[in-house]
Amino acid sequence: MSTPPGGDADVAIVGAGPVGMLLALLLGRRGWRVEVLERQATAFGRPRAVHLDHEAARILQNAGLMDDLAPQTEVMDSYLWRNAGGTPLLWLDGAPEAPTVSGWPASSMFHQPDLERLLAEAVGRQPGVQVRTSHDVQSVMLGEGAGSVSVQADGPGGARAQVRARWVIGCDGADSRIRALAGLDVTDLHYQAEWLIVDVAPAEPARWSPLNIQVCDPARPTTAVSGGPGRRRFEFMRLPGDTPDSFGSPATAWRLLEPWGLTPANAVLERHALYTFGARLVDRWRHGRLLVAGDAAHQMPPFAGQGLCSGLRDAASLAWRLDLVLAGRAPDTLLDSYGTERGSQVRAEIDFSVELGKIICVLDPAAAADRDRDFAPIAEAGPVPVPDRPPLGTGLLLPGDPQAGQPALQAPVGPAGSRRRLDDVTGGGWVLLGYLADPAGDLPAELARWWAGIGGRCFQLTPDGPLQDSTGAYGRWFATLERDTVLIRPDSYLFGTAAGPGAAAGLAGALRSALGGALGGALGGAGSEATGSEAESGRGVW
Repeated sequence: MSTPPGGDADVAIVGAGPVGMLLALLLGRRGWRVEVLERQATAFGRPRAVHLDHEAARILQNAGLMDDLAPQTEVMDSYLWRNAGGTPLLWLDGAPEAPTVSGWPASSMFHQPDLERLLAEAVGRQPGVQVRTSHDVQSVMLGEGAGSVSVQADGPGGARAQVRARWVIGCDGADSRIRALAGLDVTDLHYQAEWLIVDVAPAEPARWSPLNIQVCDPARPTTAVSGGPGRRRFEFMRLPGDTPDSFGSPATAWRLLEPWGLTPANAVLERHALYTFGARLVDRWRHGRLLVAGDAAHQMPPFAGQGLCSGLRDAASLAWRLDLVLAGRAPDTLLDSYGTERGSQVRAEIDFSVELGKIICVLDPAAAADRDRDFAPIAEAGPVPVPDRPPLGTGLLLPGDPQAGQPALQAPVGPAGSRRRLDDVTGGGWVLLGYLADPAGDLPAELARWWAGIGGRCFQLTPDGPLQDSTGAYGRWFATLERDTVLIRPDSYLFGTAAGPGAAAGLAGALRSALGGALGGALGGAGSEATGSEAESGRGVW
């Protein structure tokens, strides 16, 4: 890979949480030099997020982590919402045995330190990635010629450290220093509630059924979910009469846990913290060579379990864009489509989480009774599936294709007894996948060289060939699409679909045109982001 003139790294990532470390891992596996700057001396070491959806699991699979994490997760069977009297209001069916489009369970519960350990180990195996703890970033400055950014940080013992990189990514949380230095504004979506978060490890772990419970009780809205095998996560809403100091105490935690049969005699209180749930979203995700991801870009209430999942999607979406831009295979305007695609999708996630919160956090008994009556027909209808994730916004997608921006199917391939997940066979990345059609034979020589140059690969699925659709899932999927060829992006979303002679060539050609510069207009939606030329007209300090 190329070396930035006079620079120390290709990418500097500020923040060594799961989002920053996943991004570092994905870039390091692509051969780029990455510096991770983390303010804390050691990892947080305590659970925060407890939920992974199937798309997040697929992202971790393609990062080489999910097979190790999966045995340490608990697959959700269902999520019961009930009122104060125990009457069901809503059953969300986790359908643990039903296949999802991503090939992983719809919802899995986990212990975040397990994921952080796997990320740290995987990043540690990347020779091009260095993690510097106890480094508190103070400023960033454009380098000579505006081709790099100098990041200034206070290191151990007050020593000043400097890292020069071509791109700086702020994965530094809700109070992001990089977001502030870049001048990226945040829209407050006007939701706020305080909850006591309590994590416990019972002495004798038991499988709860249903695994996850939401108590919509106006006397005390409460969440009781898995925190991964052998652990439980409880969340208790702070009411107007509760004083913050006393409500956030261990004594309060144990008092609220007692009705659930948990006491100091039979459980360990691993963590308790008073959190303010909010809803905020950056107006722009990029300013020049500075970008944000994860909580630095968005915060949402936890009711849909999408906070960390959204951050992992940020990292997956940004990694392949940076790879192409760093390699000189796409203009930096490609990075603008990161914000337009993710911004629309995350806003929908935030809105959904807020609406769930409005249902849960009803404190007026009369209003709660009205809510319960409204939900009675829903509960009587039986379990409902976990909602699908919202689609991507405007971005690097084939115009006019209704399938563009949808997740690509990952079903098992290969003969019975030796089936493998599709992404494990293809290696992820850029994939032209044909059903009966042969994408490789459809590409002219010059286009095939370009396709190989971005790491693209071609695969042909057949009912009984080398890449066997032995379950028939792909035959059904392609029939539903009414297409025989799809182009899958490295983040597992469809760039586009096509059918008939020339399908693969048409898709690859459209992608090449988009990456060649067209995405700055219709595809990229760059009008909402600051482009490199606009932001880097001279030296400057953020």
